[in-house]
Parts: sequence; C-alpha cells; structure tokens
Amino acid sequence: MTTPESDRPAGTSREGSARVPVEQPKRVDRRDVLAVLSFVVPAFWITARLWLDPASGVRDNRTDQSQFEWMMAHGARVVTEFAYPFGSDRMNVPDSVNLMANTSVLSVSLPLTPITLAFGPRASFLLFLTLGMIATATAWYFVLSRVVVGSRGPAWLGAVFCAYAPAMVSHANAHPNIVSQYVVPLIVWRTVRLAEPGRWLRNGVLLALVIVWQAFVNLEILFMTAIGLGVVVVALALGRPELRDRRRTFLAGLAVAAGVSLVLLAYPLYVQFFGPGAYSGLSRLIRGYSTDLASFVAYSRESLAGDERGARGLAKNPTEENAFFGWPLVVLVVALVWWLRRDAVVRGLAAVGLLFAVLSLGREIQLNGRGTGIGAPWALLEDLPVLHSVVPTRWALAITPVVGLLLAYAAERARRLADQNPGARRQIRFATVTVLAMALVPLLPTPLPAVRLDPTPDFVTSGAWRPYTAGGRSVVTLPLPDTHYADPLRWSADTGLAMPIARGYFLGPDTRPGRDRVALFTAPPRPTSAFFAEIRRTGAVPPITPQARVDAVDDLRYWRAGAVVLGTPAHADALRRGMTELTGIRPTYTGGVWLWDVRPLTD
Repeated sequence: MTTPESDRPAGTSREGSARVPVEQPKRVDRRDVLAVLSFVVPAFWITARLWLDPASGVRDNRTDQSQFEWMMAHGARVVTEFAYPFGSDRMNVPDSVNLMANTSVLSVSLPLTPITLAFGPRASFLLFLTLGMIATATAWYFVLSRVVVGSRGPAWLGAVFCAYAPAMVSHANAHPNIVSQYVVPLIVWRTVRLAEPGRWLRNGVLLALVIVWQAFVNLEILFMTAIGLGVVVVALALGRPELRDRRRTFLAGLAVAAGVSLVLLAYPLYVQFFGPGAYSGLSRLIRGYSTDLASFVAYSRESLAGDERGARGLAKNPTEENAFFGWPLVVLVVALVWWLRRDAVVRGLAAVGLLFAVLSLGREIQLNGRGTGIGAPWALLEDLPVLHSVVPTRWALAITPVVGLLLAYAAERARRLADQNPGARRQIRFATVTVLAMALVPLLPTPLPAVRLDPTPDFVTSGAWRPYTAGGRSVVTLPLPDTHYADPLRWSADTGLAMPIARGYFLGPDTRPGRDRVALFTAPPRPTSAFFAEIRRTGAVPPITPQARVDAVDDLRYWRAGAVVLGTPAHADALRRGMTELTGIRPTYTGGVWLWDVRPLTD
C-alpha cells in the first residue's frame, strides 16, 4: 500500500525513506505552542535548586560558573563602556586575557546586558543556562518538524533528546555555552537551503550569518557541526545520484557562506590564534581527557537510573559525562540504523556517530577507568593545528544530536507504518512507546546539585577597594585565582569588572622556556603564587626565606598590587599567617576581608 503524494509527510519519498529535507510551510498552531511550553519544564526542573536559592551555585563546577559570570559582566562592559570585546585587562594584571581564545560568549552576553545591569551577572548566567536549553529544544523542534522529518510528534521526541540528553544535562554544570546549541539546527536548516535553485547568494549569506553567530557562542561546537554536516552531505551525494543536479547551486552557496564567514571572522580569529595571550594547543593532560569505552553503556550521575558511584571513574569530572547513553539506548540505536539502513541520511548519521565515538576515545582506549594499551586514531591527529585545542571526550558530546535525529526519523517511520496498517496500528504504537520508554525513561534528568556560595564581601560591593586601585593598580586575592579557586572572578564581575585583579582563571599561554606556549588555566606561576597555592593544598605555611620575601615584593610590584585581600577560603588562617610573615605588614579586618595595604611596598 502506498501513500498518495498529497498525504505523504514532508521530507519523505514514495518508498517511505527520508529524502533531502526541503522546508515545508507549516503554520504555527496550538500544538507548536504546547511543544515549546513542554520544553520549559525540564529546563527549570534541571536548574530548580539554582532558581529556588539565588545565592547558590552549581556544586560540581563552581569555578566555571565564576568565569561565566565574569564573561557576562564583560559583555555588559562592552555595551556600556565600549570596551574592547576580544580581550580584557581587568583580569591577569598587568597582562591581559585573550577572550577569543577563551569562551567569551559575546552572542549572549551582549543581548543580556540589561539583565546583567539590572539583576547582576549571576542572574544573567542562570538565565543563559536555562534559556539555552529551552532555545535548543525549540530550535531543533521547528527544524525537525518543518525541514527534516515533517511531523510534530517525532520532531518533539528528537528535540527533547537533543536538548536534555545526559551529556547536555552534565554540561549544565556551568557550561551554558555548550548546552546552548540552538544555532546548530539553524546551521543545518540553512545548509539544506543551499541546494535551493536560484538563491545561492542569499542562502550562502544567511548561512554565513548563523555561522558567525555560533562562533561567538562556542567555536568547538561549530567545528564539530561542520564536520558532521560534511559527512552527511558526502553520504547524500554518494547515496542519492538524483541530487547531483543540485551540486553546483549547493557548492556556490557553500562558497559564499565560507567567504562571508571568513571575512566577518577574520579579525576575531586572528586575535584568537596570533593576538596577545594566544596559546598553541591544550596541555597533554587536558588532551588526555578521553571517553571511557564503558561509559557508552553506563548511566550518568544526573540521570534517573544513574548515581555518582557508578559514574565515578568513567569520566574526568561530572561536567564531562559526554557518552552515558545506557545499554538500552545503545542497542536501540544500532537496531534503528539497521532498520533504516537503506536511507542515505541515516547512513550518514551513523557514519558521523561512529566517527565521533572513535575520536572521543583519545590516544589510548580506556575501559572501566583503566588503560588497555590499545592505541586509538586520535593519537595520530591530536598534534595537528586546531585539533590540538580539542578535548577528545567532547567528540562524544556531538553524538547526542545524531541520536536525536535518528530517534526522530525512526518515530516518523513508525508513525507511517501505523497509518499504512490500520489493523495493526494499536500494536505498532504500543511497541513504539514501549521500546522508547525502555531506552529513554532511565535517562530522565534529575535536578543539578547546588551549593551555597560565599557572598561577595562588603569590601568589594561597597567600593572600598577603589582607593587601592588608583593609578592602574590591582587587587591581589589570597589564594590567587586559578582552576581550583575562582571566587575573585565573581567579585570582579559584581563590580562590573571595575575592580581589576591579578592572575585569574582563563586559558593563556605557558611562556616559560621549553613549554611551547601550550595553554594553562591561569597565568604562568610566579614564586608568590606558587607559595600560596602550596598553602591552599596543604594548609601548612612553607618555610619563609629571605629570598621568598624578596620574591614577594617583586611579584607584588609585577602585579601592580595596591591591596592584598583574603576572604574565607579553606585554610584562611594559614594564608593570613603566610602573607603577614612574607611582607611584615599586619592586616586589618574590614568589610568581610583581611586587608593588607601593600602600596608602601610597590611604590
């Protein structure tokens, strides 16, 4: 039995397999509104603890939350003070931070400036995180329902998975730039439109604009999207000979998109790779963050069926649980690929998923937290330009939309089978719902763990720091900020970045001899920063030598320090004693901090 052309869903051929997606006009109606409203529920469920207690933060990634709050304040400063957008001297004094080589999220921080100014950077961070998930689901829903599968129900299923899969919930631990993938489906949509006859110039320009938009949300996601789309396009070209008549139009539009994107991004990319603060790839340690083979069939700690004990050891940290799909979904995806194997789009998606899974294994295959001694292809690629800045396990994150698309395609095929076989319709629907429930219910998200953050000291919020930063001086905090302690970034953000701080938490080059400018998560260590890092780790004050006192004065002068402040971090008593003995200056307690006025030492 065949379906008449007038009744066949958009984007399908007579044989029932998906053809090249073509946008089908479809009026927004109540079902679309209900779909979008349904996307709001899981976003607020996941972030519920953060909304219920505005003074809280994500428990498992507080440093990144501080960094993103700082980035939101930077965006507001760009708008209100016309500050330079691609770098900043408000952290890492006396040097600067290359924000193109970090995650500056200008596509979001600039539009959210009114929220940042009215309610503070923490509010804009939380809004960014929550709306990012909602917008991602919404964008995938409309692209899937209008362009890819053509039906609302399957599109809803695919969109929910793309936005709220375990990997996405894991990155909701203070990675709003990663969960905000709402531009990715727009890139898919505009890429599909490149084959439209007679509009190669217009469509190429529009694709370029969404590419640039994504570049200022997250370049890593853009890079993976480009590779994934490239594989699918090649699969279509090989599997659908009838599409070759459109190749000239497609390639012309693609050339326009590439040219316009390069023109618009030329200067920002130059700053990223060659400007002050540019680095040459990530450290070997970070490039060793790979996906454990066992994690593909395990459950994430943020999933209904998962727990912290089961996930520990299969991922480097709770934020990088990129491949926790569980046995039922892995088996289902393999079965769906086999079932839909005649379709070129499905074959392309399967190739992308397999490619990303293999790349995510890193240089050596890990199994249950242990090295197997078996090399993986990434070992041959990790030192190449651009690739040396990719964290291998993130390739597994890119499998999530692949699985979401496969689920949407399969649900649409099942829907058509039910329509074509009225006598078995109830059984087909029951089987479809049962199989999907078995695979997906265990993956339902749980609320993110939250923790109460220390309040920003009155010394900062009252502006009492201002006399100490006159003349280009900075505030030095104890301990100095890095990947383990980033509260000072939050303090600076609460001042609108008016308070400049020494060092920081950011990606910058290791400029020490023989280090080849690989990335550090802070500035290269100095004697005094290493001294206080040791106290933070051990709680004990190292022996203070005359040379240590000389180094302290030299470092304070290097940082242009006007004041040294200590809040309430761990080992605060040891930190206070160490600073006092280093400088001979007795601190005063004011505005919730211990304060050392070091201007006499640095003048």
